[in-house]
Amino acid sequence: MTELRDQAPRSHGGLAAMDVATRAIREAGRTVMEHFPREKTVRVKGRGNIVTSVDYMVEAGLADVLRKEFPGFGIMSEESVKEASKGEYTWITDPVDGTRNYASGIPHFCITLALVRGQDVVLGLTYDPLRDEMFHAEKGGGAFLNGAPIHVSPQRTVQDSILGMDMGYNDGRARQALEMVTDLWPGMQSLRIMGSAALGLAYAAAGRVDIYFHHHLYPWDIASGILLLQEAGGKVTDHTGQPIRWDSQTVVASCPAVHDDFMQRTAGLPWRIP
Repeated sequence: MTELRDQAPRSHGGLAAMDVATRAIREAGRTVMEHFPREKTVRVKGRGNIVTSVDYMVEAGLADVLRKEFPGFGIMSEESVKEASKGEYTWITDPVDGTRNYASGIPHFCITLALVRGQDVVLGLTYDPLRDEMFHAEKGGGAFLNGAPIHVSPQRTVQDSILGMDMGYNDGRARQALEMVTDLWPGMQSLRIMGSAALGLAYAAAGRVDIYFHHHLYPWDIASGILLLQEAGGKVTDHTGQPIRWDSQTVVASCPAVHDDFMQRTAGLPWRIP
């Protein structure tokens, strides 16, 4: 066992945290796929913000596994589970990221699971069950997609980049983001509105998009993605350029060169103002 594997205590059953997390998130993926695209109960939380019966089902399953294997760890989940840690560690999970896509039958959604210790993200997984793509990283150990190493884009400028973003639930900030894109256009290759912040960050870590930015996030949206980006050689900050935290509400994630070019080209625009 490497020093890396010792960063988190072993589970109640003697398993490494990554092994437990991988098993739990794959089980969650099977549940998600069993109900896609079948009819499901949908509840509106706010304009454009919904939750399905599957979210709650998956959340309960993940929490059950994590409680049994790590009874002293906290759990923070999007829909309903909030359990304080008895020690240093907390699991952060989103049972379905991209719920609007999922409920609408659009095949682009994922499940996230991260383990944090204080402000450090120790491990992170983002799982796309539709494509059976598992993005994972452990702090200091690199980032991987289905076991193969991944790296951020080799691009150098925004001009040569595909930009990824999402609208979120803050209408004013979303309008500023669209205006910022208009100011940049046509000085980019293209734009993708992802519908899943977690997959947007995972795709940036894998170099599928060259940069991803967002203005209204929660810990379960970005905790896993932060570690994926960092371990894939990327640069990830908040929208002002300050170091990212798993509880940051904004993110700019890319390879270092494109990140710096983006920040320079958008300086002074309303979206960038604190």
